[in-house]
Amino acid sequence: MRFTIQWKLMASYLLLVLFIGGVFFAYLNHTLNQHLTAEIRQNLATEARLTRMIAHRDIGRMKDDAPAVAAAISRETRARVTIILAGGEVVGDSEIAPGQLKELENHLNRPEVQQALKSGSGESIRYSATIKTPMLYVAVPLQTAGGEEGFVRLSLPLTALEKAEGSIRTLLGASLAVSLLVALVLSYILSRVTSRSLRTITALAKQIGKGNFNRRIPVPTRDEVGELARVMNDMAARIEQQLERTSAEKNRLDTILRGMGEGLMVTDANGLITLVNPAFLGLFSLNESVEGRHIIEIARHPVLNDAFKAIVASGDERVEKMTLTMGEEKHVLTHWVPLVDNGELQGVVAVFHDITDLTRLENIRRDFVANVSHELRTPVTVIKGYAEALIDGAMETDPERARKFVGIILSHSERLAALIGDLLTLSQLEAGSMNLEKTTVRPEQVAKRAMELLQPKAARKGITIDCSGLSGAQSVLADPGRLEQVLVNLLDNAIKYTPAGGAISFSAAVKENMVRIGVKDTGVGIPPKDLPRIFERFYRVDTARSRDEGGTGLGLSIVKHIVQLHGGAVGVESEPGKGSEFWFTIKKA
Repeated sequence: MRFTIQWKLMASYLLLVLFIGGVFFAYLNHTLNQHLTAEIRQNLATEARLTRMIAHRDIGRMKDDAPAVAAAISRETRARVTIILAGGEVVGDSEIAPGQLKELENHLNRPEVQQALKSGSGESIRYSATIKTPMLYVAVPLQTAGGEEGFVRLSLPLTALEKAEGSIRTLLGASLAVSLLVALVLSYILSRVTSRSLRTITALAKQIGKGNFNRRIPVPTRDEVGELARVMNDMAARIEQQLERTSAEKNRLDTILRGMGEGLMVTDANGLITLVNPAFLGLFSLNESVEGRHIIEIARHPVLNDAFKAIVASGDERVEKMTLTMGEEKHVLTHWVPLVDNGELQGVVAVFHDITDLTRLENIRRDFVANVSHELRTPVTVIKGYAEALIDGAMETDPERARKFVGIILSHSERLAALIGDLLTLSQLEAGSMNLEKTTVRPEQVAKRAMELLQPKAARKGITIDCSGLSGAQSVLADPGRLEQVLVNLLDNAIKYTPAGGAISFSAAVKENMVRIGVKDTGVGIPPKDLPRIFERFYRVDTARSRDEGGTGLGLSIVKHIVQLHGGAVGVESEPGKGSEFWFTIKKA
């Protein structure tokens, strides 16, 4: 069923009046109820105090005079009067015959009596089992002229209050009904006036639908205003088609520019920037708008400005590599394209590819291939040379010399095997394919096993190893085998670079949830320039000594990867001539 706007307005007016009337009805009913109750309580409390004065004057002996005094006061106040001894025994009640008072319960524990006992006045509302009706009780302490103590209690039935409340509700209900009747008449008049205005608006909307776009009418429902909305939609459709096309093209271009990983810059023929994307701002570490500024202002790199000048002068596409220094060195591949219209240069589009990581990886690959080739060439050349000597007859003519040659071949083959083994281990670590079996490990026990393996090598140089610094060290969560590999590599390095008669010691310290384990020696130390690269593959401070000692140049790199796989970090502290301390952190158990 379709409802016109007039009936909807009438309904809204009536609902509003009904809501307001209901709120006022509830509020007034609640307020008057509280007011009446408070008024009755106040009057009853006043009468209780007056009753106490009268009882103090007229009662000589409680048990003899109390019934008569209670009955006399009740006739004047029209309230039930009860006189109670200090022990709770009722000795007078205007509603109970004197002969029946002994049948009443002890009243000492009544709420109003207890409250009067504590604060000098008490009141409560509860159901009276004696007269079978809800009552309001007010009690005050009493002391007679004869010195007896007790309580005077006045009570009123709440039926009178309920009758008053019923009268108030009737009056309020009648007022609400009259208000609704008046609201019905007024809402009808107002809704007709309002709907007439809306019909006029509908007529104006039809003019808009015919092409008069100077007027704007709000949209919305299935009544007269809904008719207006349909007419306006017909008109708006023709405008929105053009706006949507333009907006879609703009959004598509913005999305493409935001999604590009390469930096994009568009300039006019004079080098003023007209458009850049977020990747360009990130590449050049720019945080502010650069549109309208010249290239040389936003990035003070001569190569950038020179490339722009070259593309403007030649008018041809240009691809070149650039090295930019912005805190750190960045390698960028740029592609410049001129924007030409009718033979005239309108601007330039430049795309910037950040190839820093690719360049770094290429350098690492080149260095790795060169280092591996160099490391492999030496043992292979030695093995080949001595094998050829044996084949040429050294085995028959000089057996002692041949035995020496075989020992050299064995030594270099072992070095070759160690190098290949370290390369395989490092490859597994870098690929993340090595599984760790973590458990609770005591660093002191692992260090002792590493000492047992390298003790003969240290003894040949007269080097003492002290692991007392790990005594009582916090247990760690690690793979025991890999932790031993770390300590063996660090201890082996310390023995290599510590002169005869030197000393090596272990240390441990707790930092938050990590344990820092150090291996300190009294060796030759490491120059400051070598410290940043000490954990790189094949990097050696003393190449000749490392090779003489049989090192592969991969030990510290393996240490770094194993520690990082455990979630820790590695470092070194050293001064030339004062020894070195290699340390790593690992999580507490």
